[in-house]
Amino acid sequence: MALTVLYFAWVREAIGTGEEVVTPPAEVTTVAALIGWLANRSDAHAQAFADRAKLRAAVDQGFVSLDASIVGAREVAIFPPVTGG
Repeated sequence: MALTVLYFAWVREAIGTGEEVVTPPAEVTTVAALIGWLANRSDAHAQAFADRAKLRAAVDQGFVSLDASIVGAREVAIFPPVTGG
């Protein structure tokens, strides 16, 4: 299953790209599992995902928790918490 992963803010800066298309293995079925799998792609990914408490996600443009399913998803966005000002 090809999946577009979008990165925003300091996550994008740490990884060095705002978007990549990946094909995770079938056992990667949640956002958390995807983040764990992505963390093994490079040192930059590992650094960006080192503290999962600082990450938020959206699946197909809807905010979700990290334990949300990605089965059938086309897009996952990973970003830091959003604050107003």
